[in-house]
Amino acid sequence: MGRPYLLIASAAVLWGLLGVLSKGVLESGVSPLEIAFWRAVLAGGLFVLHAALTSQLRLARRDLPLFIGFALVGVTTFYAAFVLAVAAGGVSLATVLLYAAPAFVVVAAWLLLGEPLTGQKLALVGLATLGVVLVAQGGGQGVTVTPTSLGWGLLAGLCYASYYIFGKWVLGRYTPVAIYAVVLPIGALGLWPLVTFSPKSPAVWGLLLALAFLSTYLAYLLYYTGLRHTEASRAVLIATIEPVVAAGLAALLFGERLGWWGLAGAILVVSASVLANTLRRR
Repeated sequence: MGRPYLLIASAAVLWGLLGVLSKGVLESGVSPLEIAFWRAVLAGGLFVLHAALTSQLRLARRDLPLFIGFALVGVTTFYAAFVLAVAAGGVSLATVLLYAAPAFVVVAAWLLLGEPLTGQKLALVGLATLGVVLVAQGGGQGVTVTPTSLGWGLLAGLCYASYYIFGKWVLGRYTPVAIYAVVLPIGALGLWPLVTFSPKSPAVWGLLLALAFLSTYLAYLLYYTGLRHTEASRAVLIATIEPVVAAGLAALLFGERLGWWGLAGAILVVSASVLANTLRRR
């Protein structure tokens, strides 16, 4: 595997840690919203420092409203919904539902950007929808399928879709470091009024730091560095090891196992994600 592919694979592994790190903090009694808040605050601070040291800390005033809108959707709501999905249904379920994002992108790009809604795209949306239905029927050991867990998981996937829509516009104007140095602190401010803070042990602070540094700051840097030297469609294929890593660690650490129908649904959702990204890049 070449260096760019290794960087992207490493980023996917770090993203695969998101769910298990979040669940570890949840089991200590910290609320989902507080976990989302500290993830945004700590990772945002790292990006601000990085941007300041490399002279990337800039933002045109005319672009500020769009950055605020994306921060409230892509950080405030997305980070909160993902941890709430983990709390309600488990790591495996939350991660699989996150991969419904490309199906949302197809519809959003049609509604917001005027992109054609072709038969191929509709088929991919149908494939992802069938996968979600099978996951909802599947359940499994340590996996709780309820309207609440499905709702939070699908909301996380919908918010994650905003990264594709927003990224299509913003990556031509700003570096990833500059983008996250702005949107993460704004997203944290959106969460702040909703958080009830609780006392935390040094071990819990260590998990929160790992969540912010490894699964957010470092993962984003590795992914975008690798992406500069390879095709995006291939990067997407490599990144699909994320749900495999998440499910494997959830099984090892927390005894989570999707049922057979859930596994079949997960395969359909991830397949739709890969095909949708490949089609879009072409």
